[in-house]
Order: sequence, then C-alpha cells, then structure tokens
Amino acid sequence: MRLRPRHLRARLTLWYVSMLAALLILAWAGTCALVFFQLRNQIDSFSIQEIETVEGLFFFAPDGRLELREDYHNHPESKEVIGRYLEVLSPGGSVLLRNERLGGQSLGGTPFPGEGVGGYSERSGRLADGTRIRLVSRVHSLDGRPLLIRLAHSEEPLYARLRELSAASVVILPLVLGIAGLAGYGLARRALSPIEEMARRAQEITPDRLDARLPNESSEDELGQLARVFNHTLARLEQAFEQLRRFTSDASHELRTPLAMIRSVGEVGLQRDGTREEYRDIVGSMLEEVNRLTSLIDNLLTISRADSGYIHLHPSVVPVMDLAREATGLFEVLMEEKSQRLILEGDEHARVEGDRLFMRQAFVNIVHNAVKYSPVGETILVGVRNGDGRVVVEIQDHGPGIPIEDQNRVFDRFYRVDKARWRESGGAGLGLSIAKWAVEAHGGTITLNSEPNKGCLFRITLPAAGPAEPGG
Repeated sequence: MRLRPRHLRARLTLWYVSMLAALLILAWAGTCALVFFQLRNQIDSFSIQEIETVEGLFFFAPDGRLELREDYHNHPESKEVIGRYLEVLSPGGSVLLRNERLGGQSLGGTPFPGEGVGGYSERSGRLADGTRIRLVSRVHSLDGRPLLIRLAHSEEPLYARLRELSAASVVILPLVLGIAGLAGYGLARRALSPIEEMARRAQEITPDRLDARLPNESSEDELGQLARVFNHTLARLEQAFEQLRRFTSDASHELRTPLAMIRSVGEVGLQRDGTREEYRDIVGSMLEEVNRLTSLIDNLLTISRADSGYIHLHPSVVPVMDLAREATGLFEVLMEEKSQRLILEGDEHARVEGDRLFMRQAFVNIVHNAVKYSPVGETILVGVRNGDGRVVVEIQDHGPGIPIEDQNRVFDRFYRVDKARWRESGGAGLGLSIAKWAVEAHGGTITLNSEPNKGCLFRITLPAAGPAEPGG
C-alpha cells in the first residue's frame, strides 16, 4: 500500500506539519514540566514557611504529651497550619502528634537516616488512600528534645492543572495543525507553481521544437538557476541537433556526388564501344572518384570517432620541426608541378607532447590547403617558434584569401567558401575541421588571419613539452 503522497506539495505540507507537531509537542511538554516544577517549588516554599510557623505552636502538656496551640485569637496563623497534613515523630520514629486531617494515616513512614537534619528535606509520596503529597521535613528542638516535624501539601491540585493543560492541548493542537497544514499547502502550491509551469513547458519540447525554452529564467532564486541551466542545456542540444542534421545532409550529399560520377562514367563506358585508351581513361576517372570517396569516408570516420570519444591519444615528446618536414615533404611533387617554393625555418629545439599521428594530420591538412590554393610560382612559408612555454607554428600562403565574414566558419564541417572551386580541387570541407579538433585535443588553439587576395596565415599554438633539449 502506498503511504507516501504522490505530489511534492503534499509531501512538503506533510513534512511541515509533522515538524510543527513535533515542535508543539515538545513545547507543550516543556511548558507542562515548567509549570509542574514551578508549582512544586511554590509548595515547598509554602511548606517551609509553615514549618517555621508551626514550630512556635508546639508545647509539652503537663503530662508530657506534645500539643499544638489552636488559639486562633492570639495565633491566627495556626488556622492555616491545621489545614495541612502534619505529623511529629521522635528520633526513634514514635508518633508524637498527628493531626486529624491525616485520619490516622502515616505521613511518610519510618524516618530515613538524616531526614530533616541540618535543614529541610523535600520529597514526594502517597498516603495510604492514594493521595499524592509533597512532604517537607525538619528536625526541631523543643525544651531540649529533638522533634522530626513533617508537613505536607496535597499535589492533587497540581496534577489537576496538568490535566487541564492536556485537555486544552488535545483541542488546540489539532486545530493549530489543521490551520498550519492548510496554510502550508497553499504556500507550497504557490511556491511550486513555477515548477509546474516549467514541467508543462518541458513536455512541449520535442525534437522538432528544440527552440522552446523554460520560463522564469530571469528569477534570481533556485528556480531561476534551474531554468537557466536547463535552457543552456537545451541550447546546446539544439545546436548539436542542428549540427547533426547539417552533418547528415552534407555527408549524404558528399557521398552521393562521387558515387553519381562513378555511375555516370560507368554507364557511358557501357553504352559505347571505345578504344583501349578510352577505357583506361574511364577506369582512371572512376579510380579518381573512388580515391576521393575513400578519403571522404576516412575523414568522416575520424570525425565520428572524435565526437564519440573513441579516439585515444598516445602521447610522446615530438620535435615540431620534424612534423613540419614530414607534412611539407608529402607535397613536394605537387609544389614542383606548380613551381611553388617552400621556406621552412624555426627552432629545432621546439617540442610538444602529444599523439604524433594526429598532430601530423593537422599539419598535413593545413599545408595541403596552402599548396592547393596558392597560385603557380608563389612561396609558402612555414615557421616554428618556441618561447614562454608555448610552441607556435605559422603556415603562410599567398592564395586568394578568405573573406572576413567567412573566417569564423572555415573550421566548420563541410563548410566551403567557394563550393565550385572546392569541388574542382577535390575538397569536402573536412580538413580544417579535423585539424582544429586535433590541435584542441592537445590543449592548443588554431587561428586564421586572412584578407582577400593576400593569402591566409594559420597559427597553431601548443603547450611546449618541458625544457628544450640540445640537438634535434
């Protein structure tokens, strides 16, 4: 059976009422205890005063019996004392005097050792008829004879007062808790109404409506903080979905194009009889598209593994100049065909710590762009600097440059400034994206400075790997 309330506001109200009930019960118990002990102390004070009074009313009759003066005219205080429970014992416990109110009952039984000696002794007890009493004792000397005087007040009025308080609490406590519960439920409902609105708005968010946001974002309380965090998460999710849609669309388009070209070239070859050289050209065109498709698939696989976190770097200390030589060496033939000149200079002691394969891939992709888009006969500059705990690699080309409005997007996947020119050069718009990921995975940054018709300057900054070592 489910005992826990389903709604949060009901649970909050239950917790609030339970805590309030516990506090009220503790307060009631404390009040009763305080009243009880205050009244008991008053009884003890009255008893002490009355013992001091009654001590002056005792006398020994001629026959040796202890008597109590009942001279209301000369001793009016005796009237009050006579209304109490009074008993006088000898040191041996013999009853010397017992007033009529006791009705023959013993007031406290046999004296305990030291009772009333050197001061007053207070204790609670019961008479034989069950009456609860508060007893005060004191040893008094009369005519050289020690007397143990016992005087008691009934505690029944005290317990009657406590019963009255208990009866009142039985009525007042449920009433207070009921009012507090209604008020608490109303406050909880009002306080949680923004959460209900946020839940309702959250239910409206679907993959097609990721632009929706939760309300109360401007509030400075915890709900406002929750709304801001949730909306920030939604914004990132919307951006991720948009990137996924764009990536899927671009990837399918990029894959479709080489496949369509392979198909069209193959169909042309099948529709006519040609010479051996013509068929070699057809097969060569198909292989060219296959190579482009293979490169595209490899890049897509790299990006997919990077996004999913399945790429594990294998760091080692790598000389940066060696990486630059390897990257530029791959394009020597292409640069010779375009009569381009390469200038590579820098600090041979510059080293970084990282995965050699992926850092080399970043360098290769950027150098490839520089070679591909620099005109015939131009110079490509690659420089390596080391200082202030950083290694900076700059790759400068003299190509057509990139417009300022496009520079922030050149590292986006599949983004191309001039799609026709990039298609002609065989690019899919993934090289710079992979280079950016590889650099940032090693704690570095990559930036671009470019002006139209003045070329591009790519600057890679990486943390240096400890102190420089001599040699290279």
